[in-house]
Amino acid sequence: MNPSIKLLLLFIIALEISFTMIISLNITLVILAMIYLLAHRTKLRTIGWLLIVPLLPAIGLWSTQYINGSGNKTLMAWVLFTRIYAFVFTGATFTLTTNILQLADALEQNWHLPSKFAYGVLAAYNLVPKIQHEVQIIRTAGLMRGQQLSFWSPKLYFKAILVSINWSQNLAQAMTSHGFVEDAPRTHYRHSVLCWQDWAILIIGVGLLQVGIFLVPWV
Repeated sequence: MNPSIKLLLLFIIALEISFTMIISLNITLVILAMIYLLAHRTKLRTIGWLLIVPLLPAIGLWSTQYINGSGNKTLMAWVLFTRIYAFVFTGATFTLTTNILQLADALEQNWHLPSKFAYGVLAAYNLVPKIQHEVQIIRTAGLMRGQQLSFWSPKLYFKAILVSINWSQNLAQAMTSHGFVEDAPRTHYRHSVLCWQDWAILIIGVGLLQVGIFLVPWV
């Protein structure tokens, strides 16, 4: 499936369930998302973390609505609880099964996202592991000088920002030296194609969502 179409479908799902109060629909989306993840051989440990990590904010929303809410407090509390999991699991179907390079190609070629933005986001994504490694180097260097740079230390992030600025300049020079010209016509080594199957999946998915919201008599 084209990554840009998948992103659009999940955006529509997230937008619509934000305005619905159907607990069973949220649970159904979680189950379908879990089946999709298992079909793509996602590790059970990862799915377990997807169940555990959102539990605290979900309980917080549930208790806040149940204690301080108005109207049908019980219904709204469970709607918010299940909605958190619906957002997490539907989002995971995208983040855990989509290649960031293919997504950048699709957004640039199919949806005409500016090349400088697409390649800039891709470059920033690929720099994340290097930044994490650099942060570890900065903390180690601080320990050698007797300075404990904790997770919330401003010095740690200030030095990391300086390193990132230096890397961004080097990256800009590298892109220019490899022939990247802003707003110039480009050819592509990798081609992202939108086929009729992608549009069919989008239309069917949105249609089934409308059926679930407006026609199915959920309990």
